[in-house]
Amino acid sequence: MAKVTTAYIGLGSNLGERESWINKALKLLAETEAIEAARVSDIIETVSLTGTDQPDYLNGVAEIKTSLSVEALHNRLADIESKLGRVNREKWAPRIIDLDLLLFGDEVVRQGGLTVPHPQMHLRTFVLKGLCQLNAELPHPVMKESMGELAARLGGADFVLDSEKPQLVSIAGIIGVGKTTLTKRLSKHFDCKGLLEPYDANPFMPDVYAGRKDLALDSQLYFLTHRTTQLNITTLPRGQIAFSDYVFDKELIYARRLLDSEQLSLYERIYPAFAAKVSHPVLVVYLTDEIERCLQRIHVRNRSYEQQIQPQFLQDLDCDYQQLFSGWKTCPVIRKQMSELDCSQDADIEQLANQIKCYVTQD
Repeated sequence: MAKVTTAYIGLGSNLGERESWINKALKLLAETEAIEAARVSDIIETVSLTGTDQPDYLNGVAEIKTSLSVEALHNRLADIESKLGRVNREKWAPRIIDLDLLLFGDEVVRQGGLTVPHPQMHLRTFVLKGLCQLNAELPHPVMKESMGELAARLGGADFVLDSEKPQLVSIAGIIGVGKTTLTKRLSKHFDCKGLLEPYDANPFMPDVYAGRKDLALDSQLYFLTHRTTQLNITTLPRGQIAFSDYVFDKELIYARRLLDSEQLSLYERIYPAFAAKVSHPVLVVYLTDEIERCLQRIHVRNRSYEQQIQPQFLQDLDCDYQQLFSGWKTCPVIRKQMSELDCSQDADIEQLANQIKCYVTQD
């Protein structure tokens, strides 16, 4: 008896009677020998990923059971597209019907023009939303994460891998959570540039932490100019991965915590001109941990000016970071609880690195 595999098909159309084309494709799938159409997610409307002037899409996901091989199923999808009149195969072009083989059981296929799982499905909310409706616990065969977890990383947005951008991965989180340690480990693993915050080079930091509020603006402007230089669009090479132990958007978090109203007013007028020069990350790894564990790390690394940091200050920062990433639409966010990630263990770094590879392009 032939093996029966559960597969998932991405459905899309943005020309003509869009819903009719999708229904016709589903009918042809169900009529195919060796294919049993099981379930279909809600069909939702989405805008073009390219942002170009073309009609909106209808998208959904179909779950089928089939005794066909992965190659035979892929060919059958192409046959259905052709039968329904799809002619233009150009990437990102409008189309009558689009049938993408998203998953074929737990198989991983990379041969010729066929890649399964679909290589960018984890970047598409409209795909993951349909998959979650059908089975939110379904694991991604390569990333080893559930569809629900992958969807949560996108915050409702859709993304595209773009080799023309610097492949900046920013490690974010409060003081003492382990950002610099992880950045160094990942930079070494990928043999690439690590961009570290210049805490020890900032001449104003010790005085600010000692209570010199009059120097807080000088300290923030020192960080602002240094980070803008590090992350400048013209500085970071296109298509090359780099890690930073901070996310640039933290600038406003610390400014609003450390500056008085007059200083903050000036800072907020200056900030946009600097932020416009900065390359956005293609991925954020957001680290969280218990406040007491962060304080322990702060005490162990023994920067003298940090030793008076109080738990409430870290708690306030933690709330600020949660708010920042609750509405984050810039790029995907991998959230990592440090009780589940040991930066000293090669296996933990390898596992995280394998996930990161799915969100970046590498020359």
